Amino acid sequence: MTVTEQEIAEYVGRVRAALADLSSEVRDELTEDLPEHLAEVAAEAEGSLVERLGTPEAYAAELRAAAGAPGAGGRHLDQRVARAVLRGRAQLRALDARLGPPLGYAAASEFLRLLRPAWWVLRAYLAAMLVTVVSTGGSFGLLPRFGGELLGGLLMLVGLLLASIWLGRRSERLRGWPRWALHAGTLVLVVFALAGLANAEDRAGYSDYGYDPIAVNNPYDRVRDVFVYDSEGRLVENARLFDQNGDPIRLGYPDCADERDPNGNPLLRPYPYCPEQAPFAPRAPVGPPVLPPLSSPSASSTPEPTASASPAPAASASETADPTGTPTPTGTPVPTITVSPTR
Repeated sequence: MTVTEQEIAEYVGRVRAALADLSSEVRDELTEDLPEHLAEVAAEAEGSLVERLGTPEAYAAELRAAAGAPGAGGRHLDQRVARAVLRGRAQLRALDARLGPPLGYAAASEFLRLLRPAWWVLRAYLAAMLVTVVSTGGSFGLLPRFGGELLGGLLMLVGLLLASIWLGRRSERLRGWPRWALHAGTLVLVVFALAGLANAEDRAGYSDYGYDPIAVNNPYDRVRDVFVYDSEGRLVENARLFDQNGDPIRLGYPDCADERDPNGNPLLRPYPYCPEQAPFAPRAPVGPPVLPPLSSPSASSTPEPTASASPAPAASASETADPTGTPTPTGTPVPTITVSPTR
């Protein structure tokens, strides 16, 4: 359908009628270039002016809001700015009409209207994440938090979701500054979303180097002294430790008085720093077992007969008495028995 000059004139007339409450000067300034603008819109795409620009009354309301002229004698913006805004909107509408057929719709806006509920949910999530960033000082994850608490963040998300749905169902009826405030808030959320995506991309780039984060727990962080013991369990003092490269190993820190040079500078002390704080008591020195020496009976010592020994009338060959009283040693010294003469 081709837009005729008659349709353009009718559209302009209805716009001027909707602006009848304004002064003639203001009304003329707002609609000065309107016929030429409508002709450009009509030449860019098919369809009626109402289909592409909305009703004349709605278009007049946009003109009024763009010019800042709520009533007769009110203040208004420079008409060049207003006309630039109108041209920009017209170009967006023309682009909308061009992108619609590839999507299967007369205009892309018709397809986007189907996505409005998804946008309401996304808007609530972005608003919750923005509050999370502000309340936590910049650190955030995938779920919103309020004051660092996950439960508070989820409750906040539910509240913002209900508010976003309520606002979305009534956004088309907003006029004036509430509508501009809604657009400004949407712009802030879009910028925040783009910044979040850039931050996520940077984090993903760090993992491309193949380094996995590892929590290092050094078991020697609390070491204060080192005590070396030998195989016998004796404490080794003045010990020094070295690694495979010959570099000294320094662990711990003195828990007792430091040794200092004459100038008062602390000296590098060997291990242990504080021998008196050894965890194990020193063992007694262990040596080879000592056996008592074997003793030989002396010549002057003559064993006395015991009570169980009965004198025999005659001595056997092995018990022959030596006149000197000294027994003859054999392989094992055996004491002999001296027989006293009987009556």
